[in-house]
Amino acid sequence: MPDLANERVDHRFKALPPDAEGLTVGELAAQRRNLFTGGFTTPVLALSAESVEHNLRLLETYAERHGLAFAPHGKTSMAPQLFDRQLARGAWGITAAVPHQARVYRAHGIARIFLANELVDAVALRWLAAELDADPGFRFVCYVDSVRGVELMDEALSAAGATRPVDVVVELGAGEGARTGARTEAECAAVADAVAATGTLRLVGVAGYEGEVPDADGERVRSWLRRLTALAARFDAAGRFDPAIGEIVVSAGGSAWFDAVAEVFAEIPALSLPVLRLLRSGAYVSHDDGHYRKLTPFNRVPEEGALEPAFRLWSQVVSRPTPEQAFTNAGKRDAAHDLHLPEAQVVRDGRTGEIRPADGITVTGLSDQHAWVRTREGADLEVGDWLGMGLSHPCTAFDKWQLIPLVEADGTVVDYVRTFF
Repeated sequence: MPDLANERVDHRFKALPPDAEGLTVGELAAQRRNLFTGGFTTPVLALSAESVEHNLRLLETYAERHGLAFAPHGKTSMAPQLFDRQLARGAWGITAAVPHQARVYRAHGIARIFLANELVDAVALRWLAAELDADPGFRFVCYVDSVRGVELMDEALSAAGATRPVDVVVELGAGEGARTGARTEAECAAVADAVAATGTLRLVGVAGYEGEVPDADGERVRSWLRRLTALAARFDAAGRFDPAIGEIVVSAGGSAWFDAVAEVFAEIPALSLPVLRLLRSGAYVSHDDGHYRKLTPFNRVPEEGALEPAFRLWSQVVSRPTPEQAFTNAGKRDAAHDLHLPEAQVVRDGRTGEIRPADGITVTGLSDQHAWVRTREGADLEVGDWLGMGLSHPCTAFDKWQLIPLVEADGTVVDYVRTFF
């Protein structure tokens, strides 16, 4: 496995102190520099050490309380250091979306991967066959949602001389107009029949993504989840699961409806084998200050706890052309912007270092390398100040940064999170 601590700090990693050039990441972390006074340049994205730890602990506790296994979606962070902490906090494995992500996971020693897509790329299947054959301890599960997909998988795996079958789950689509997945139970059965006719694939369960239910609300999401669990029971009653698989996988769960998943999965009746109730929520590790702040199920079940936003993007005011307008040096290359604009939260005074609320300050737009900021009359903001902003949608925040400082509340940088997008 790559030793991330021994990677050298250089120009590839934006915002890191120029005088750290040539140090290893481990050596720089050991210096415990301060984010504000330790030579970092702006813009700089920081992760709260305390909030990340809180969020990891909270989902571990939630999953235990509700009898869920969880394979958090790694595409959110693509950060093996965070994967390791998720696994240490009870994760069954890590979810991927595409072959490249699975390759990153394997390079960093991830032993269980759930790929939430149908995998029909012959080159990727050849790589997968080699990984499975080389490591008896490697567990891999992926979607199938079409007879044609099964045919392509079988052809590629047969050509590769695969000796271990690939475990698959039939994906039930979330409804007409949703994303992937077989739309009807009859289509799911046809896919399962196709799997049974191969020697290269092994049916181990059913899965889907409730976040794509059209016009999703609690009732519609629960209705679809009950279709999913009923499909598992129907397949089991029909003898579609070989007892040798050991357990039946039933998987769903994004970051917006995992309370509904927990409720419906608790209703799964006794089947012929134990059931692995596998949740795949991934955004929880950092949470956010926009999209998931509004959608998180913890808003509906506050007695279960609350996630904490861990991101803060610091940028510097580089222009104050009018009393109503300012510009900072962070833009689309630095901030998530696909769902919401960054939220101005605090100002660090460029003269005194004092941190104060960003009263009367609003981010109204982003250019490639600038944030457009509107200021109300009397707003205290001048050139040289640092503006701390909350971000919405962690999946498009992590991917803009290769090495992210992990920062304690007093500004001490205790580690650097490496991403692989």
